[in-house]
Amino acid sequence: MTTNAPQPEVLRYTAFSGTPGGGNPAGVVLDASALDDADMLAIAADLGYSESAFLTAPPEELGGHEGRAYSIRYFSPKAEVPFCGHATVAAAVALAELTGPGALMFATRAGIVPVEVAEENGTVRATLTSVEPHIEEVSDDDLTEALAALDWQAADLDPDFPPRIAFAGARHLVLAAATRARLAHLAYDFPRLEALMHRLDLTTVQLVWRESATAFHVRNPFPVGGVVEDPATGAAAAAFGAYARAFGLVPEDAVLTLYQGEDLGRPGELTVTLRADDPRVRVGGTGTRIG
Repeated sequence: MTTNAPQPEVLRYTAFSGTPGGGNPAGVVLDASALDDADMLAIAADLGYSESAFLTAPPEELGGHEGRAYSIRYFSPKAEVPFCGHATVAAAVALAELTGPGALMFATRAGIVPVEVAEENGTVRATLTSVEPHIEEVSDDDLTEALAALDWQAADLDPDFPPRIAFAGARHLVLAAATRARLAHLAYDFPRLEALMHRLDLTTVQLVWRESATAFHVRNPFPVGGVVEDPATGAAAAAFGAYARAFGLVPEDAVLTLYQGEDLGRPGELTVTLRADDPRVRVGGTGTRIG
């Protein structure tokens, strides 16, 4: 983008909350056609949100969804990420305000992500469907390093939740805390965890505590994005849903509620829907414009 070119409009939305002070803020640029990678990174860095979404024309494979399909890229203040759930929800809510609710299709670096947007009593809710997930082992050495960076002990882990790397558009290390108090106290070694995450190609670390059969509290350190903690993480929620189902921690058909952001003063709520007949994971929540 040349210095004399018109500056794109940067919208600000929060996802997974119906109030501007909750959930996870995201920048949204609905027409990023004039921007290059450096421009998008600069805008994301200037905003300082964990991620921002940049939309352009859809690829040919989505040509049949005229006016309801887009290519989308996501940038944190430090780097591009392949997929971001909260910025997807934010972009979908922004589009719904312009073109109305309904079905949208986003072509991401991770694959095609459909989103359904509905409005009820003035509240807009977007539900994305992830790409097909998978689960990977994490080595003992890498787990030891992760715990050391977090200043956690092996005894701090819930033995019912085996540590794994889960993917549903981005890679996340899933670690479950044995107590809510352990989850609440998060003071980690930023450069040490960042180095491990770069080596394992992780987007966040998904820290979880189980409150009930279908309710979980979660936190997501995000040093690779230049952010200490992500307030509400849709991509990690999708990955966790796949992980929980794979290990029989929840039924194959289930609706889970993930509470995130409480410890940051930005409470958000993510709904994770699992279907026995579909390996993909649905993640939904409300969204609203900021200012």
